[in-house]
Amino acid sequence: MPQIFRHSTNYLARATIYGAVFILLSALFVTAEITRSGWNTGQWIERQQPIQFSHKHHVGDDGIDCRYCHTSVETAASAGMPSTAVCMNCHKQIWADSPYLEPVRASFKTGKPLEWIRVHDLPDFAYFNHSIHVNKGVGCSTCHGRIDQMPVVSQASSLQMEWCLECHRRPENFVRPKEKVFDMEWRPPADQKQKGLELVKAYRIQQANVLTSCSTCHR
Repeated sequence: MPQIFRHSTNYLARATIYGAVFILLSALFVTAEITRSGWNTGQWIERQQPIQFSHKHHVGDDGIDCRYCHTSVETAASAGMPSTAVCMNCHKQIWADSPYLEPVRASFKTGKPLEWIRVHDLPDFAYFNHSIHVNKGVGCSTCHGRIDQMPVVSQASSLQMEWCLECHRRPENFVRPKEKVFDMEWRPPADQKQKGLELVKAYRIQQANVLTSCSTCHR
């Protein structure tokens, strides 16, 4: 019986199969990298605000505490945004005639709030409460990075679920003494694991099976 296909067809078939597998795996890898990239998550992308407000100047240079502007961070789900009146507490005397602050003065006179651009924007299906994290020893810089070194704020973390779960599964690696929650210069000590476990017990932080329950964040 005559041979229909040449012997080289076997090599072609193998190459096609291996090539298809390679292309599929490459496509999965590229998709995963795009999903984790700043293009998708918004990480490290600076957001220009209606006012040239510098956290580096106000927090890093002048030492203004986070709670002066974000007044509800310890008591509510939202950290809160400062009203124009809070800005004018200082700027009635400091840089009172600066053209950069004209939108602030106009807002104060008219009562129309400034429209700040949100930097950290979780999806609507994810519930996050600032107060519970702050009161359990999770510092501002853990999620927001060194905000005191940012002239223009950018999202320091991916805010993806795998990032949240890293802390929820092993909170002892991230919790700090409550008096250090607003300390931007705090760094984990060499014995963070041991001290973290002590803090987890002292602050009555839930076990990992509760912290990683779907209903904890998706309500």
